[in-house]
Amino acid sequence: MVVFVLAALGLLVVPLIAQQFGNGPVRIIDLALLYVMLALGLNIVVGYAGLLDLGYVAFYAVGSYMFALLASPHLLENFENIAAMLPNGMHSPLWVIIPLGAGLAALAGVLLGSPTLKLRGDYLAIVTLGFGEIIRVFLNNMEYPLNITNGPRGIGQIDAIHFFGLDLGKSTELFGIALPSVTLYYYFFLALVVATVILCFRLEQSRIGRAWMAIREDEIAAKAMGLNTRNLKLLAFGMGATFGGVAGSMFAAFQGFVSPESFSLQESVMIVAMVVLGGIGHIPGVILGALLLSALPEVLRYVAGPLQDMTGGRLDAAILRQLLVALAMISIMLLRPRGLWPSPEHGKAAPQAVK
Repeated sequence: MVVFVLAALGLLVVPLIAQQFGNGPVRIIDLALLYVMLALGLNIVVGYAGLLDLGYVAFYAVGSYMFALLASPHLLENFENIAAMLPNGMHSPLWVIIPLGAGLAALAGVLLGSPTLKLRGDYLAIVTLGFGEIIRVFLNNMEYPLNITNGPRGIGQIDAIHFFGLDLGKSTELFGIALPSVTLYYYFFLALVVATVILCFRLEQSRIGRAWMAIREDEIAAKAMGLNTRNLKLLAFGMGATFGGVAGSMFAAFQGFVSPESFSLQESVMIVAMVVLGGIGHIPGVILGALLLSALPEVLRYVAGPLQDMTGGRLDAAILRQLLVALAMISIMLLRPRGLWPSPEHGKAAPQAVK
């Protein structure tokens, strides 16, 4: 309990310290929390069920665009019938958006999982990768004949999150402490991450979680023991996609703008790398991997700049930063092949204390 209390106090104080250096560091932490939610959702599919999903960013995109369409003037400007029905504009409340984002992404997860149930390994990875690219191309081209997604220009003027009369898009003051918008979003995202961790832990300990792990270890043996592997795989895709949809809707509210460029293949690969780097199937490891990989590129901005100056500007800072991230990942995987914080190995005797 002492550890939990200290950790809670530390998490509550972090943004107050970071905001002393400006909104930039707090914004990085906010995005890191969103990546934690995404990585925990993908961990259900990859870590628990053992299904390699390279198109997970599609669910992130579905949630983002759903929020953008329901909380921006885009539909009203392009469809006269909708504008006539909603003269005061479309400003969807949080209690509608989160269930809709989760439900729509879960439906997309089931639609992805249905035709891929018999695929495994590399074949499953290729199909899911294609699904992710199809969604991105779809969002990029749904401008004609009906302008639904606004194509590559994206959707802007998205409302901030409102609940209980609090607007997270505006600064406020509490007990004499100024709380800018990014700090308010931090506390909201932190609450969502805590809820996600609790749900994932309960799933891991449940009958469904143990069934997923049985499928991961040996699908034929699990099927022989009476498990309905088809429904369990669909459930894994749907549950994992649910967290991706919620994270996507929060991303749209936080950024105030979405476009297809935010949901590229590189994003999906990065989320998979967070799960693998931290420790597949282990919640603390996944959180650690997500925090490191989401913050590392931003931290290395301060390293790439001086290195670029040392070479007389011959090296591009963005490419050099990607190189440093790749070298860090390779080094970690060579030193810790099972991840930075892997799950305990089962089937081995506990080490005996040396007298």
